[in-house]
Amino acid sequence: MTTEAAIVDGRPSGARAGELVLSAWSAVSPYGVGREPFSAGVLARRDGVTELDRGTFPGPFDSAGVVPDFDCTLYLGKKGTRTMNRATAIAVTMINCLLESCGPDLTAKPEELGLVLGAGSGSVQSIMDFTRDSFTGSKPYHVDAMRFPNTFMNRAAGQSAIWHGIKGPNTTIAGGWLTGLLALSYAVRLYRGGHCPRVLCGATEEYSEQRAWLEWSGRNADSPVTPLGEGGAVFLLEPAGEAAQAGRRPLARVLGTHFRAFGDTAGARQALAECVREAIERAGVLASDVRVVVPLGDEGELREPEEGAIAEVLGTGSPEWVRCRPLFGDTFAASTSLQVAAALAAGEKWAGPNDLALVTGIDRDGMVGCALLANGGAGVA
Repeated sequence: MTTEAAIVDGRPSGARAGELVLSAWSAVSPYGVGREPFSAGVLARRDGVTELDRGTFPGPFDSAGVVPDFDCTLYLGKKGTRTMNRATAIAVTMINCLLESCGPDLTAKPEELGLVLGAGSGSVQSIMDFTRDSFTGSKPYHVDAMRFPNTFMNRAAGQSAIWHGIKGPNTTIAGGWLTGLLALSYAVRLYRGGHCPRVLCGATEEYSEQRAWLEWSGRNADSPVTPLGEGGAVFLLEPAGEAAQAGRRPLARVLGTHFRAFGDTAGARQALAECVREAIERAGVLASDVRVVVPLGDEGELREPEEGAIAEVLGTGSPEWVRCRPLFGDTFAASTSLQVAAALAAGEKWAGPNDLALVTGIDRDGMVGCALLANGGAGVA
């Protein structure tokens, strides 16, 4: 039997309107665990890339942006954490920090809280370790079955929901460097479609020897050697009115996310310029009101198209630029989520009633994207 949703005022029945805001966030990063160390590190432009301990982090890189002395048991306890891979532990920890900051009311109705979490290939280390065991064991099936779930791409999202009792829609997004923006876009549509009244969204990434060798081997000989990084950021997306009722101050309004594809480097600049221009026009705002720009900041051939596209659209304005990749390396799937977190950390730079922040990215696989955020206090009841 086929069913179709009824359309009411141009939207499916059950769809929700209203202004969406980011009202809480947390991060795990090379600056440490939590929102405060991340904000302090970004605002000070402190270098989070450090020399690696070769005993703990073997591989081709001498330095990386790893979470210092990361131990999820300090935040989650020992029970149930033994089989978590690093990407999952980072995700569960950063969500734990956010939920603690919001208090128990946020999860009082767990079926009304959704989770959209971005990931790269899941945990490359877990996949390779499990595959290796199937070859080195006396039988191919002599593997540790308890570690098999760690090979799933949706392991971090599923474990986070189970750990924190989140029973709303649960989605994993994978989209390379743009994963965080794609997760934010999906979370907005999840809410607009009437699937849940509030959503947690973000992304996670781990550093491992296996991921390091994959990245190292996949680079062109003339590509710059950008240190890898790890971490993640998560945000609470909800209607402005509900945030106010819960005593949460809206930090930013989500005006829109836009994406396009491209075929070559020249096309990347044009595609991103069209994305940014469309975001500004659809939001009915002025390009001159963009006060903070947080680009992906690839240090190779994609840097000029990204920064050129932004300059083309914004014109002669002089926004504050926050370049994250030089601070904590290539965090792959977590990149654009950490960029959104950096924009929120720089909130004082765009605190005016009409001020905007722009987050952008160009992925090496042929996609560009941007998110346009407005000051959280403007127009919010």
